[in-house]
Amino acid sequence: MKPLLLAVLLLLSPWCRGDVTDRAEARGFIQHMVKRHGFERSELEQLFRSVEIQDKVLEAISKPYEAKPWHLYRKLFITEARIQGGVNFWNSNAAALIDAQRRYGVAPEIIVAIIGIETSYGQNTGNYRVIDALATLAFAYPKRAEFFRKELENFLLLSRQENLDPLAPKGSYAGAMGLPQFMPSSYRAFATDFDGDRKRNIWSNPADAIGSVANYFSRNGWASGGAVAYPAAVPKQGYDHLLSKDSMPQHSIARLAGLGVHPLEGAPAADTRANLLELEGETGPEFWLTLQNFYAITRYNHSPLYAMAAHQLSREVLARRNGGTPR
Repeated sequence: MKPLLLAVLLLLSPWCRGDVTDRAEARGFIQHMVKRHGFERSELEQLFRSVEIQDKVLEAISKPYEAKPWHLYRKLFITEARIQGGVNFWNSNAAALIDAQRRYGVAPEIIVAIIGIETSYGQNTGNYRVIDALATLAFAYPKRAEFFRKELENFLLLSRQENLDPLAPKGSYAGAMGLPQFMPSSYRAFATDFDGDRKRNIWSNPADAIGSVANYFSRNGWASGGAVAYPAAVPKQGYDHLLSKDSMPQHSIARLAGLGVHPLEGAPAADTRANLLELEGETGPEFWLTLQNFYAITRYNHSPLYAMAAHQLSREVLARRNGGTPR
């Protein structure tokens, strides 16, 4: 967010902290929920009188981690605490991870890495009331208001379906919830009752969180047994048109090789599809060949920095658990 826009929003925030139902956007949203989903108007109006617009949410969303260069972003997540924490989480939940791999074909290390990056294995699932975060961004953050109105809609539907008090759940400043930090739409679509207790509890049930992450990746194109990315060498020039951040892999390894782009490790098949990614390393650019499973990770979070951090943390955790060095 531009500093001037943020300053204006914060300047207006004393007004924003008044009754949310005084806002035209909120009244329109309530009308939508009544007409489309059969909610009681009086109950929604009473609910939203307890909702607070949060300045801290607006501040947090204006400073995303993904704005950092890769070499600084990496240091936030590839840490000793997250590596050893991943080993401990894996050891404590080995049966669920094995079952998730059997059912969905998703490697245990990537499930562990996602939960590690999102919440440090459940240690930090967020302290904002989900409804406050979503309402703040739906009604006081014009840049992405449409997206967050849809998530607020999904959150109220989720609360009704799961018999949750909508004022109770807590999550991130963006309204993400539980160990895997699912947005409400993702919770409704992908969360699973993995242990068969008839509840989809991604807040405090690691088995449900593991199964839900695996289901998410399976439904978003994860290729069982496939690699994620390979470090690459590029020619001195003439590769710029091949660079891509997060799109579906477009080029065959054979075509890339013909243009002077080669993996520095591994031997992917000539017909494997890949993209070339450039990241800002500490001593210069890093180049990677990203494959289908890298693309699948970007369906969880669209940032290529996030996807690469998840990939590298997964390698570190797997190596530590196996007593070796990263693959």
